[in-house]
Amino acid sequence: MFSQLKNIDSAFKHIKLFSLALIFACAMICCYSIYKSFQMVTHIQERIYILANGKALEAWSAERKDNIPVEARDHVKMFHHYFFTLDPDDRVIEANITKALYLADASAKRQYDNLKESRYYSNIISGNISQEVVMDSIKIEVNDYPFYFRCYARQKLIRKTSIVTRSLVTEGYLRNVSRSDNNPHGFLIEKWHTLENKDIKTENRL
Repeated sequence: MFSQLKNIDSAFKHIKLFSLALIFACAMICCYSIYKSFQMVTHIQERIYILANGKALEAWSAERKDNIPVEARDHVKMFHHYFFTLDPDDRVIEANITKALYLADASAKRQYDNLKESRYYSNIISGNISQEVVMDSIKIEVNDYPFYFRCYARQKLIRKTSIVTRSLVTEGYLRNVSRSDNNPHGFLIEKWHTLENKDIKTENRL
């Protein structure tokens, strides 16, 4: 009789251990399924479909922090492009400067006002001078906010008889603002000023 009771007790313990193991395995499977489902939903939400010319193009979204250096460099590049790309046409100059001033604070407006007061833009128009800027490099420090930048570029002033190349080095800071059609990267340039702007080469035109 005692032997029979021992067998029953042993069988009960085995059933208990098996049941606990089964419950634990089911719980692990449920947790894994929930995790994979959440991972899949997140992965699907990162996909963006862009409709272009009647075709759906797949793209991937990313968090802003992953793109800060790229977006910041492009913001600085576009600001300098608009501010320094000039043609002997007052409407072109006005249009480009307007676009540039959306990307920067009053420090850029002050430089524009100083150039305008010194008749720089009038001389561009009267002398039929075209000006363009070529970027060499843009350094962004993203470890501290607002983000410090330094831009190295070359200006080309194309005159009737010559092409003057000038070195251009500027610096400033970037702070976050709301994105808009006029400011797609959502940055604003602050404390912008020119460190260097001098002639480095003059070429005669035939």
